[in-house]
Amino acid sequence: MFLEGILVDLVPYGQRFTEQEHRWRNNESAFWARIGDRLPLSRASLERWRQEHAERIAQRGRLEIWFGIQTKDGTPIGDIALNRFWPHHRVAMLGAAIGEPEYWGGGYGTDALLLIVDYAFDWLDLRRLWLQTMGSNARVVRQMEKVGFTLEARQRQATYADGVWQDLLCYGLLREEWPGREALVERLGLRSRG
Repeated sequence: MFLEGILVDLVPYGQRFTEQEHRWRNNESAFWARIGDRLPLSRASLERWRQEHAERIAQRGRLEIWFGIQTKDGTPIGDIALNRFWPHHRVAMLGAAIGEPEYWGGGYGTDALLLIVDYAFDWLDLRRLWLQTMGSNARVVRQMEKVGFTLEARQRQATYADGVWQDLLCYGLLREEWPGREALVERLGLRSRG
């Protein structure tokens, strides 16, 4: 599976991405993706987590769809996934991280988000997507608002990050609220850099 965007492509999450994962899970991007967690992660513990995670998914019979995010020149910059996927209810949780901070704020994450939302609604026939982030994650809050997600819940002081209690924000998007990728690409002015 290959989803072609304007700034990025979503590709199978394979070795080129797992080779970067240790560095990504130990840099600033992990703090935001793991909702304030700054625990260092060794290569051995990362491998153990991968194995345990795969076993948990298999035991529970859950489906996860995981993509690597790469630039148009093929540089791996992060990952995006549909997890906590419930086919019967046609609902999934989004998870994403741009592991390379130099790509933050340039539209790469938004392009990846538009691709996976379009895939979820138009290919997988899901009816609802949701995600959680810390209230201090201004980039994600801005991104959710500009692509049409609705703030559905605020869990006050639900997570502890850098010595401060943070609110946990839950955003959701229903299929009927989705104007389509092309409409949002136009409205947001996403353009190729090449």
